[in-house]
Amino acid sequence: MATPRRRQCGTQQVNERLCEEHYGLREKQNRIEERIRRSIASGEAQRVMRRLITIPVVVHVVHKTNAENVSDAQIQSQIDALNRDYRLENADKSQIPQVWKGLAADANIEFALATKDAQGKQTNGITRTLTSRDSFGTGDSVKTKSGGGHLPWPSSRYLNLWVCNLGGKLLGYAQFPGGPTKTDGVVISYSAFGTTGAVAAPFNLGRTATHEIGHWLNLRHIWGDRNDCGGSDFVSDTPNAQLPNYGKPKFPKITCNNGPNGDMFMDYMDYVDDAAMVMFTSGQVARMNATLAGARKTLAP
Repeated sequence: MATPRRRQCGTQQVNERLCEEHYGLREKQNRIEERIRRSIASGEAQRVMRRLITIPVVVHVVHKTNAENVSDAQIQSQIDALNRDYRLENADKSQIPQVWKGLAADANIEFALATKDAQGKQTNGITRTLTSRDSFGTGDSVKTKSGGGHLPWPSSRYLNLWVCNLGGKLLGYAQFPGGPTKTDGVVISYSAFGTTGAVAAPFNLGRTATHEIGHWLNLRHIWGDRNDCGGSDFVSDTPNAQLPNYGKPKFPKITCNNGPNGDMFMDYMDYVDDAAMVMFTSGQVARMNATLAGARKTLAP
């Protein structure tokens, strides 16, 4: 598989499809959005944020080739990267421009491979499925046996991560809260998962999973998925931006009259290379914790 040269995330495309296929999903997402606003306004999200939440993870490796059958070490390197990024323990946070250093926040969220499966039996939190499929797309076939993949574990108890050969020049995609349980989780290309083994630059620091799990916790793209400066990520401390940023931009990158500091392209929810994204803001952290107090509260009992 040729590594994409620019980050592409299929989350918004998948969400549009799911909203067309499932009557009432848009309204359900609107109710979740209102719940998040209330949670942040009431201080509930901040109370959740004060305690460390550890989310159990199951990694479903769906492979045809040896390279796609990523090692346990590669999987653990991804868990380690997530924990650095979500706890603001990443060394490259030093790249944050001085003007925004005070906004970078520790989400107080950690991730750990599951030690018990859905039946209560001991597990290493990893499943491995040999497939005849050359690659997978955004149609969620990787999440079904008939599609050549593996069924999810109960999404009320686990974060399901599927690792496979993802086609269409995509690095990953996620499902926002509120969607169907049988497809809930995150899909990542095997070449952008973790920091060792089969990973390929410039997506070799585990940030694709950091980005996609942000979506799973209801974060939106930093530019709001519009190109006319009218989009919103529903977070007040991220500047309005016109378009995704790619590669390694130079600060400041000004769009949408957002000078003098410009786009917050170093945020995990932009499209820059792994080495250029280094932070979540306080507002994004509040939003994720509000999600853990609401739509995903079964994972934060």
